[in-house]
Amino acid sequence: MIGDTNDFLSRLKATLPKWFGDSSPILDAVLSGYATAASFVYGLISYARLQTRIKTATDDFLDLLSADLFGATLPRKTNEPDGNFRARILINLLRERGTRNAITVILQALTGIPPRIFEPWRPLDTGGYSIGGVGYGAGGAYGSLLLNNQVFITAHRAAGTGIPNVIGYGQSPGGYAAPSQFEYASLAMIQGQVADADIYGAVESVRPVGTTAWVQIGN
Repeated sequence: MIGDTNDFLSRLKATLPKWFGDSSPILDAVLSGYATAASFVYGLISYARLQTRIKTATDDFLDLLSADLFGATLPRKTNEPDGNFRARILINLLRERGTRNAITVILQALTGIPPRIFEPWRPLDTGGYSIGGVGYGAGGAYGSLLLNNQVFITAHRAAGTGIPNVIGYGQSPGGYAAPSQFEYASLAMIQGQVADADIYGAVESVRPVGTTAWVQIGN
């Protein structure tokens, strides 16, 4: 394989005169020391080259790239593989920001469910006399000119979040081929790719400056 010890050993021997015959164990032993060092340097150079681009960076260098581009706003998740982390970095690097659509897009990408967004100053959300758009007890909401530069967002948790094999309060303890158990639980035990903090952070990362975003999270 190119760059390994055997490759460098064969390259070194190819530069020498044909004095040693087909079998030269002592010479091979001496040259293998140089070949091993050269192979290590070659591997280090190849690894360093990968770290110069986001699409090829790995390990802690991805964390450094994220910190350089986004500060502390886009850390690696617990046990998140390089591929997933790299994809999040690339998405956030060129993400639409500062618009209503930006909030919709990022939350739908994060949870798989589009959020409900209400702006009290927006006639398309509140409706109006003679223009329709709302119905008492059926849809829409009251607008208010006092709530300027504010938006109310109803986001949803992604499906599949919870504590495996532990039932909820007041629920049946199990069923055929569906084991379950009682257990004192904490929020730290919840398993799932999207936490509430991720949802809040997503909205904060794209909301317009000077705008107050009120977020309600439901299941």
